[in-house]
Amino acid sequence: MIYKLRLILDTEEDVIREIVIKQNDSLEDLHNAIVNAFGFDGTEMASFYMTDDNWDQGAEIPLFDMSENGDAVTMQHFLISDVIDSEKTKLIYVYDFFSMWSFFIELVDIIEDHSEYELPALLFTLGSIPAEAPEKEFISDPNEANVHPTTDDVDIDFDEFDFDNFDELMN
Repeated sequence: MIYKLRLILDTEEDVIREIVIKQNDSLEDLHNAIVNAFGFDGTEMASFYMTDDNWDQGAEIPLFDMSENGDAVTMQHFLISDVIDSEKTKLIYVYDFFSMWSFFIELVDIIEDHSEYELPALLFTLGSIPAEAPEKEFISDPNEANVHPTTDDVDIDFDEFDFDNFDELMN
């Protein structure tokens, strides 16, 4: 089976691509298909983000393992069908973390017979990519903004500490 995906670039003007790709291809294969569909050179970092129906950003799946111990999950470890299916139909994709090209990816259709396609394939193109990525304004949740714990928020039993010998500890 193959997935028909709609790729929407997060810009003011409509910039949309639709592709078909095997459900058992890796997320790295999907990354390459997106790079080709939008004409990027493919030399920049990128990540997919799990999301819900409201496009709330979830767990990151990066292109490369940037962890210190080398055991982070990457796009190579996931099949497309691991993160998109008939119930989980959306992903967010970010290409080039300096420019922050951001995309909404949505499953449009699951196709049984793919004999008419050489996969992955670009099916539909609308709009042109702007010369520069639009600026992103990241606003934190207003319920969490400027929240810093105070001593009133923390339950500390100061009797546990031996302040009688404090001067000795500092020397």
